Amino acid sequence: MTPVFIISAPSGSGKSTLVNEIRTNVERLEFSVSYTTRMPRGSEENGREYYYTSREVFERMIERGEFLEYADVFGNYYGTAWRFLEDAKGRGHDLLLDIDVQGAEQIQKKLPEAISIFILPPTRQELERRLRRRSSAERMTDETVIQRRLETASREIEKYTEYDYILVNDQLNDSVDALKAIIQSERLKAEGRTPERSEDVQMAKLAQSRLLENVRPTLGPILESFRNKTA
Repeated sequence: MTPVFIISAPSGSGKSTLVNEIRTNVERLEFSVSYTTRMPRGSEENGREYYYTSREVFERMIERGEFLEYADVFGNYYGTAWRFLEDAKGRGHDLLLDIDVQGAEQIQKKLPEAISIFILPPTRQELERRLRRRSSAERMTDETVIQRRLETASREIEKYTEYDYILVNDQLNDSVDALKAIIQSERLKAEGRTPERSEDVQMAKLAQSRLLENVRPTLGPILESFRNKTA
């Protein structure tokens, strides 16, 4: 069985940076590049961040049943093609999906065995700071867009209880270590193996510490920062 890892996060949470680190440092892990109908931003390249296509082509792909999941976000389609899962299986690799909460919900219904991970920013204020910094770098400083992304983040964060693991992305290195531990620990489970080496035991403990039930009691201040927008 090919483990499938779902990663979701509000825009600006640092998910892309985290995913790029994991893609570089974890073997036998393939990344599914999503299709989208939005235009490239900044230095984005076709086939790297996304496969950019027209709305007409995307809708034909929907009609042919080519998507594992897809969603309309802010007037643009985003979707993951089935072929990436089949290709990963053929190579004996695991698949990493970087998708929003709408797509994650679809995949969890189709692939209930998928391992889901939600990335949280440390506070709403930090998320806003990151969004403004990224928007400035992309030369897209429209205040309406920033506020819309913050509102969307507030709604998405309420879905955190539907995920297996929660990572609070405060320190990148810590988040990378935790995500690697989750992937390696879940691989051992999929292979029916019990951690025996000391490094595997420590890895399993780190992964377990990020399980929803273990993280939930600490999330109050983060969730409150999104509910209390004037804080």
